[in-house]
Amino acid sequence: MKKDHLKPPVLVKKTSKQDRELKVLLGLVDYYIKTAKPVGSNSLKEAGFDDLSSATIRNYFANLESSGYLTQQHASGGRIPTAKAFRFYADFKKTNTIYTKEAEKTFSSFNDRETREIATFLQEAAETFSQTTQCAVFLSTPRFDQDIIITIKLVPIDHSRCLGIVVTDFGLIHTEILTSDKKITNFTAKRIEEYFHWRLTGLNKPEGLTKEDEALAQRFYNEILVRYVVGYSNFSDADIYKTGFSKLLLYPEFHTPSALPSSLALFENTQGMRLLLKEVKKHNQTKVWIGDDLTLYTSSTPDCAILSAPYHINKQPVGAIGLLGPMRIPYEHLFDLMQAFTKNLSEALTRNIYKHKITFREPNKGEIANQSDNPQLLCYENKQLLENKMGALE
Repeated sequence: MKKDHLKPPVLVKKTSKQDRELKVLLGLVDYYIKTAKPVGSNSLKEAGFDDLSSATIRNYFANLESSGYLTQQHASGGRIPTAKAFRFYADFKKTNTIYTKEAEKTFSSFNDRETREIATFLQEAAETFSQTTQCAVFLSTPRFDQDIIITIKLVPIDHSRCLGIVVTDFGLIHTEILTSDKKITNFTAKRIEEYFHWRLTGLNKPEGLTKEDEALAQRFYNEILVRYVVGYSNFSDADIYKTGFSKLLLYPEFHTPSALPSSLALFENTQGMRLLLKEVKKHNQTKVWIGDDLTLYTSSTPDCAILSAPYHINKQPVGAIGLLGPMRIPYEHLFDLMQAFTKNLSEALTRNIYKHKITFREPNKGEIANQSDNPQLLCYENKQLLENKMGALE
């Protein structure tokens, strides 16, 4: 293998030949991203390299191929970039992208949003980012305090199991499987939900519950609350929200039998995604993983790329957004969008948590940000903070 002679252009002074070779590589990757077709010397010449002869371009192609940046599927065919080429291209674009007002406007509506439903806002923001980029998106979040349980639903599953669904004021949804000695009908489930509502609000105590059903409702209520409060209080890992994986079907790269499953395995590996986003937050800078870079986070070798950047509350990194797509994605445009997204998201979050006096915690730290604010100010009339629910169990 020929020694790697291309280095990030911002770090070294290049000879004119190296400069031209670099431009050829960047131009080839640009062309391939737009067309998804192997690139020949004549095609590249017509795409803006008319100052170079086809023979010269082919010589550069040969050098780049021997260095591992290009590959050729057929002897008479054009070249396509390797993961190494995409990695070099992405690093170059990350350093040299000029951020635009158009990208800024795309997410400017975040600053019009005033809400204490922080979890819902973050999820909707991730959905917007996925829709805008046409890529899968995953987001890590801190734990926001002063949340309030607003409802608990109960859905019968089979002869002995029910699904308890907790919905909070911040928009979080938490589920628990509950068991009983008998099948619970839909009618009984509705009566138990009325009991939950009474216990949460102190209003409209249900009448006509049998002693057996009331005992079951109380057991379910206590079980749901204990599990939820314990999980809520013991915050060792960042919460992860994921969306948009189906958008990968739009890309021809994911139409092969192996590409989509390996990327899905990575996307569904919550712990791997959590570690990846944790690294971005720790270093407080945008990062890129391409191809075998991702083997640290999954057992397979995904044929995809991930771009990730941190977002902030009051200039403190508190989480990160990740974008998953094929290697052949418009990196420059996506870096532009990601910078605009994290900037607007950070500003909106900072404004809303201070306006509504919401504190937050980071995993494994335990300290509370905004601690000068009094969390009790957020307690709704006739409702209780999650931290105070434990004392209400009977």
